[in-house]
Amino acid sequence: MSETPSLLFSLDGGVATICFNRPQVFNSVNKEVALAMQQYLQDCQQNPEVRAVLLTGTGKAFCAGQDLAEITGPDSPEVAEIVEKHYNPIVELIRALDKPVVAAVNGVAAGAGANLALACDIVVAKESASFIQAFSKIGLIPDSGGTYFLPRLIGMQRASALMLTGDKVSATEAVQMGMIYKAFADDVFEQEVQTLVRKLAAMPTKGLAYTKQLLNVTFSKDLTQQLRYEADLQLRAGATSDYKEGVSAFLEKRQPSFTGQ
Repeated sequence: MSETPSLLFSLDGGVATICFNRPQVFNSVNKEVALAMQQYLQDCQQNPEVRAVLLTGTGKAFCAGQDLAEITGPDSPEVAEIVEKHYNPIVELIRALDKPVVAAVNGVAAGAGANLALACDIVVAKESASFIQAFSKIGLIPDSGGTYFLPRLIGMQRASALMLTGDKVSATEAVQMGMIYKAFADDVFEQEVQTLVRKLAAMPTKGLAYTKQLLNVTFSKDLTQQLRYEADLQLRAGATSDYKEGVSAFLEKRQPSFTGQ
């Protein structure tokens, strides 16, 4: 496992794990963490050995958002500058990554930390975890894609209420309202997360990437445009080695062995 002091990275069995590692400050993000995260995501895109990405945290928190100590000093950068240079590139890299990205929320996910999780393809959480749109509590607006993803996930009314009030949402509530995929009991969380990411890493990687591309644009195209895009990407998926393997395995009544090609 290679690491910066504040962010851990490992690659095992096709799964790249990126782990927030500042438990003493609830894994809040500073410049070092943000830039390292950007680099790791870029590396994951370029490395064909990476077939799924796991984003998680150490300690009691997933990520508490921005480290306020970094923006309160006399020579601190403006909040808008940090958003543009630190968070927005991370969100765009997650959505552009041609591999599935899973957020495993092991504890509180607050502010930008919550919205980085919601930018991922699949979000799961410990039952003891929680999500907080904490921006209104300090007079800021939700950033890191929060105003984009949350209304699409849970609807305008709930998104508006959570962002204006800053109310805490439990993992169980988050599942019920469609914010996240699943919540696992704390004692089986790690096992369930590994089962999920290793399943994804063993699947047809290009087909998953094409599915992600379609989902990225589904709210910006009309039905005819989306149907055409589906046909285009289905043609590309049908030209992959994994498609041929999947069909052969089905006909031969055996488990497929996908290579990601």
